[in-house]
Amino acid sequence: MTHISPVAQRLRITFGKSGPLKYTSSLDVAKIWERVLRRAGLPILYTQGFNTRPRLQLAMPLPLGITSECEILDIALRETIDLQTEDLAQCLLQVAPAGLSIHHIQDIDLRESTMQSRMLSAEYRVSFLDALDPDLLDQRIDDILERETIVVERIRKRRRSVMDLRPLIIDLRVDRKGDLIAHLSVGDRGNLRPDQLIEQMGLADYHHTVHRFKLHVLPD
Repeated sequence: MTHISPVAQRLRITFGKSGPLKYTSSLDVAKIWERVLRRAGLPILYTQGFNTRPRLQLAMPLPLGITSECEILDIALRETIDLQTEDLAQCLLQVAPAGLSIHHIQDIDLRESTMQSRMLSAEYRVSFLDALDPDLLDQRIDDILERETIVVERIRKRRRSVMDLRPLIIDLRVDRKGDLIAHLSVGDRGNLRPDQLIEQMGLADYHHTVHRFKLHVLPD
């Protein structure tokens, strides 16, 4: 490892969350990653100033209670490491908590824009654990897709606002297993959580699990 510049290297880690980690907030996930990277001996780059922070950035926060296989973390290093000769994923997993999986690690260009600014949409798999009539699910999908608007009221910092959720639903379908596949908008263009969708479909009383399996981003 050799020192090159304030930001010598950027890495992008695609990881998953399962088990007890699905109840961990995005802020705590960032803290977990800081501990994992530090214990693995990676030369993390920290911000300047009195309250220094590691240069880590999660692409898109994952709502509590949802598992995933496609979370993305960008990290900045103060020294370069050779991904070809070091089994970095294995080193990280040895000091990672249960429920954290690593699928891919890659170098990215130092000038590449952040993933967070390029997020477009996400795909979720909703598995209903209670007996749910397949015809009912099909009907609820047809009903919500036929609606021209889905206006909801929100209160933030004592201010009321209304929002139309319908443009945030990109696609809904049922796969061969009978699970609901929901393709929903995320990011700056609008963010629709799966629980909001399930509530609007009138299915919140059916016990279910949610798994995020794909993120869509704008090309850099």
